[in-house]
Amino acid sequence: MKVYRFLTGPDDASFCHRVTDALNKGWELAGSPTLSFNHATNTMYCGQPVVKTVHGKDYDPSMKLGEQ
Repeated sequence: MKVYRFLTGPDDASFCHRVTDALNKGWELAGSPTLSFNHATNTMYCGQPVVKTVHGKDYDPSMKLGEQ
């Protein structure tokens, strides 16, 4: 089964750590990162798609994708 996630968060070190953690757990980058600016909070946000192939499991909509 192939699993997809879209990681998001403020453009700071914590976001980079979340992506790094996912990469070290077997996830792979699946496209370019995105940036958006929230004028109300004056904050830049990042997004990064990641995918992972999980062998021996079938997809079920109730599964927590980040735990695969």
